Amino acid sequence: MSTATVVGSGPNGLTAAAVLARSGVDVTVLEAADEIGGGTRTVEAIVPGLLHDHCSAVHPMAVGSPVLNDLALERHGLRWRLPDIDCVHPLDDGTAGVLHRSVAETAAGLGRDGRRWRALFERPARGYDALGEDILGPLLRPPRHPLRLARFGAPTLLPATTLARFFDTEQARAAWLGVAAHAFRPLGGPLSSAIGLGILTAGHRHGWAVAQGGSGAISDALASSLLEHGGKIETGVRVRSAAQLPPSDVVVWDVAPTVLADILGDRLPPRVLRAYRRFRYGPAAFKVDFAVQGGVPWRSEAARRAGTVHLAGPAAEIAAAERAVHEGRMPRRPFVLVGQQYLADPTRSVGDVHPLWAYAHVPYGYDGDATEAITAQIERFAPGFRERVIGISAESPQAFADTNPNFVGGNILTGDKSVRQLVFGPRTTLQPYDTGLPGHFLCSAATPPGPGAHGMCGAHAAARALRHLRGGRTRGTERRTFPADASGAGRESP
Repeated sequence: MSTATVVGSGPNGLTAAAVLARSGVDVTVLEAADEIGGGTRTVEAIVPGLLHDHCSAVHPMAVGSPVLNDLALERHGLRWRLPDIDCVHPLDDGTAGVLHRSVAETAAGLGRDGRRWRALFERPARGYDALGEDILGPLLRPPRHPLRLARFGAPTLLPATTLARFFDTEQARAAWLGVAAHAFRPLGGPLSSAIGLGILTAGHRHGWAVAQGGSGAISDALASSLLEHGGKIETGVRVRSAAQLPPSDVVVWDVAPTVLADILGDRLPPRVLRAYRRFRYGPAAFKVDFAVQGGVPWRSEAARRAGTVHLAGPAAEIAAAERAVHEGRMPRRPFVLVGQQYLADPTRSVGDVHPLWAYAHVPYGYDGDATEAITAQIERFAPGFRERVIGISAESPQAFADTNPNFVGGNILTGDKSVRQLVFGPRTTLQPYDTGLPGHFLCSAATPPGPGAHGMCGAHAAARALRHLRGGRTRGTERRTFPADASGAGRESP
């Protein structure tokens, strides 16, 4: 039997491990922390029984993930739950941009911009499951659906601020830029529309879902799938050098490129080592969890029903805040994301005390305290919020980095999503999961398609590892099933 070691138990590491184990490989996962999941964990941070997601929280890209669906995680206890409204972006005048799962319902609420919203999202959302085969992996490969990808891809080349001018109303412009801001990039740069268009298209197809019981349920389900096929998980094992690795035929690394460079050092080809050490990280997150009595008194009625609320005011304010953090300046009013997961999943609350998840975009390595700035942004759109808060737990960029080495400088995306790193990943190559060291593969969110609990980085890295394990087998003996990598290699028992 072939053997594999997976270093890191984030959603990509666990996905890679589950895919390999199901393919007949003897898999061991090594996790530095005392519990699995990386950023996809759930904790009781303030009140016993009150469930707060550690980092990853709302999952429009995961609920329709091909590999998570292929692994049939519902058999392992994963249940998706949807809020009444996906996302709301309130404005100071009391109005809001409101994003529903339905394109038609969203368009109906955007007035004269409704027709434009439909033009952007109706066809891509309807065909998202096919489109996902092309966008949820390396971009530089022959597409399976070239016309569909071309129609979707043309707007992604535009700066997000340019695409915002497509809309007439402030509600539509702010709603669009609020989602585009998930890229942690200046919104006036090329390709800054790509991640926002991907999130919105996935959301209009599958909704902005949350996992029942917390995001940790995704990690638990992946671990259950792995264990079902004979895999093993060892926690509290921090790998600092290749000498610590057990003997195995392949190693899959769910770590940041700079971390892998430190671990493998000169074992990597010089060009790869240089690329990993040059890998850049973007702005950071400062997170605050709140325990809120009776929920948030949003001025916008729609926000009271929304799983996600974006706080940054009008489009110009969003663009200015994102530009500032990228330049290393802390804005007075940062872009804040608020998660009200309990609206879709009441099991997270304790009586009428509800968990509120929030983080602000802050500069890389920010060492200040953004708790008040986040609280003020919520109070701005929900007067009386402060009086309802009965507990607070804050997590700084350094705390993120301390608990998860992939979050260098507090950058929870595992890398700056610049044009080069968004297109190629950690180095300029057609095979971003290959490290250049035979048998070693990279699967962290630094590789395409990037951040999220979708597990697709792990799926593609596992496909490369399986291809390596097949070695000299001929094409005629291949059994083509999911997952398929850029070169067409699929799953089979080594």
